[in-house]
Amino acid sequence: MWLTGPVDGIAPIFQPAAHALLQARAEVDELAPGLTVEHLWPAGRTGATAGFHLLHLAGALDRLFTYARGETLNDVQKTAARAEAQPHPEMSGPALAALVDEQVERALVQLRGTDPATAFAAVKIGRAGLPSTVLGCLFHGAEHSARHAGQFISTVKAAL
Repeated sequence: MWLTGPVDGIAPIFQPAAHALLQARAEVDELAPGLTVEHLWPAGRTGATAGFHLLHLAGALDRLFTYARGETLNDVQKTAARAEAQPHPEMSGPALAALVDEQVERALVQLRGTDPATAFAAVKIGRAGLPSTVLGCLFHGAEHSARHAGQFISTVKAAL
């Protein structure tokens, strides 16, 4: 994606994050819709499932972009974070792909609306109030998404 040119409406400083998010979404969209619940949430699997990687990608992206706005997590986000590690057989490949698509789109909207002058503004992460910046949160959200998209693909290919 980084060779497709600038993403419309996104400041140059945020382009790498936008490209990473678009790449992650494209990779998920290519594979996830064709997967069954059994591929995503295999019974008896030790370690992270393919479904977990997509659920966590979307959830972590939401949380990191929340911190980038200088906000704290709400109760719904905290509950969702705790639930990510559990199997969710009600979530099919198309449903998980749609969840990732929706969250990436929300992130792109936020990137478009983020003033580049705030990129190095300090923000606090989590209950401990760990230090970061707006750019740190946005970039980590994007690279974390790319990492979990890759882990999703590897997990699926290892199981097939």
